Order: sequence, then C-alpha cells, then structure tokens
Amino acid sequence: MLEYISFSLQLLSSNKKTMAAKASLFLMFNTTDFIESIFKSNLNNFDELALQAFTYQFENNVVYQQYCKLNKILDKQSVTEVAQIPFLPIQFFKNKQIVCNNEPTEMVFTSSSTSGTGESSHYVTNLKVYNQAFTKGFEQFYGNIKDYCFLALLPSYMERKGSSLILMCDELIKSSKHPLSNFYLHNHQQLFEVLTELKRKNQKTILLGATFGLLDFAENFKIDFPELIVMETGGMKGRKKEITRYEIHSILQNGFGVNKIHSEYGMTELLSQAYSYGNGLFECPNWMQVKISDNTDPFCFVNENKSGVLNVIDLANINSCCFIQTQDIGRMNNKKQFEVLGRLDFSDVRGCSLLTV
Repeated sequence: MLEYISFSLQLLSSNKKTMAAKASLFLMFNTTDFIESIFKSNLNNFDELALQAFTYQFENNVVYQQYCKLNKILDKQSVTEVAQIPFLPIQFFKNKQIVCNNEPTEMVFTSSSTSGTGESSHYVTNLKVYNQAFTKGFEQFYGNIKDYCFLALLPSYMERKGSSLILMCDELIKSSKHPLSNFYLHNHQQLFEVLTELKRKNQKTILLGATFGLLDFAENFKIDFPELIVMETGGMKGRKKEITRYEIHSILQNGFGVNKIHSEYGMTELLSQAYSYGNGLFECPNWMQVKISDNTDPFCFVNENKSGVLNVIDLANINSCCFIQTQDIGRMNNKKQFEVLGRLDFSDVRGCSLLTV
C-alpha cells in the first residue's frame, strides 16, 4: 500500500475483442450522443459504454492518460474489458484540473476540507448533465419530484460556495413546485411548524439534511410523522462526536417517528448519486456502478461481502473522469447493494456518508 501511495504522489507532483472494436470507433466520439444514451431508462450496455468512456478519456484527459501509462497501460487498445480500466485516485482532484479537452468550465464544485488538507475541485463543463443526472437519479428511486414537498436542512453547505449538493437541492425544490418546499439553516422552529402542517395535510415529504443538522433538530424537537422520508447525507463536519450509523439512525427514527432513515451517497467529484432506502444499503442509478478493490492492491477486486475500497464508475462524468477510486471502505452484497463502512486511515474526513458501523 505504501508503494501505491508513493506511486500516486509521483503523478500528483508531475504536471473481449468486440467491445474493444466498438471502443476504437470513438475517433468520432460525440459527448452529446453519449450523454443521451446513458440516461435511457432501458440501459443494458453499461460495459460497452464504460469502454467507450475509457477510450475517450484516455485520449482527451491528460492527467488520466498519464496515470494510465504509469500503470503500464500505454495505449487504449490494451483495455478490452471493464475490469482492466484503472480508477483515478480521488485525491488528484485536490491538485489537478481533471477535465477533457480543456473545455470551458461552467462551474467549479468544491468540497469542504474539515482537516485542513485542502479542498477538491470538480471543473464542470456542462451543468445540464449534472441536472439530468440528479433529476433522473432521483426519479429512478423516488418517482416524480412534483409529488413531494422537498425540505433541505443543510447548514454547513449553505454557509460556503461551490456545493454541488446545494445546487441539486435548489433545483429539486424549484421542480417540486410546492409552496412549502425550501431551505432551512438554523430556523428549527419554522421547520417543525412546516412538518406539522405537511403531516396534517398528508403531503408526501422529503427532508434531506446533513447528519449533524438532523441530529440537532431531533435533540430539540420531536414529531411523529411516519410517512416522512428523512434522508441524511452523512458526516458530522466536526460539529459532533462521530457515532455509529446504528446510533444515528436510532436517534433520528425516534425524533421523527419514522421506521427507516434514507441516505444519499454523493461527492464533489461525481455528478451522480446513489440512494439508500434504509439500513445503509445503497443502490446506484443505471449509469453508475460501484466496485470494491482490495485495501492493499487497488487493481485487485474482491468478491461479494468482502470489504475493500469503493471505486465508482459514473458515466455522467464523461467530461472529467468516469472512473474514480474513493477513499471510502465498503462492501457489496449479492444484490449489488453497497454499504460504506468508514474511511481509509490516511484519508481526510469528508462529508458524504462517512458513517462507521
């Protein structure tokens, strides 16, 4: 593992056959057509699209190409199956501009950095793709947003610039078109009154919040709203003592009167999100997959129910990098659901589903 870390730092400091044949056709690659294809509801050619994305990004993403070559992948033709595609360590987003073709940037998403080691920056060249990803992802798991009143309790995110989560929630609030859909900062009394009214009206409601914000609310207010969807984004942001997911969910279930706590797994470096209906088991939208690699060998993938490092394929990231090795530890079950168990020891604290078990 130390050799791998040293190897990654080296780059940070420096500026079967059918699938391969299809991927090689991407001299005429069109990102607009690619984006349209990944968001089709009947997506059944994920591996083919992933290989196409690899070919395009090997040719057009300088940092990713350098990383591939340092890993003995000297040309795009040498990768003929998804298992051979290298995953770019997520810490590169702290030091490099990860983008294809030097395309103009529409917005830079930035992460929080609670440990002082620096923030990640995701240079987004097409915000419409992000909008499609979170809208279609939400609809895949929860249906039409217009059916809901959408409430966001995200104090730490609202207090800084560059949060992709704030942009997502803002659009979902607007799309819901419900008069009570809104953001909340520290106005817990108002939030309690709104929840009480929504319960009285039997309105389908989603309350999405930073974990510490939801806990703060539950410490001071109690409501019995069984139909409410409480969705936590994970992380304490240094505001509270880290406790287990079981303890957090028990407190929130009791405070809101619900049987399950939903969760959202997303991060600055990705344009897509995975969702959990409860028990910390996440599922990906059609254009996103998670693979688990060995803790000590990032190029060796482990079997189901074994823990390791989470690697994400997010095809919506076509203009940056679709293949991201996170710093989260997790495992996958036989239903292709994954759970987040914690963080790698050498990584800094992040705010996205960093709950321990």
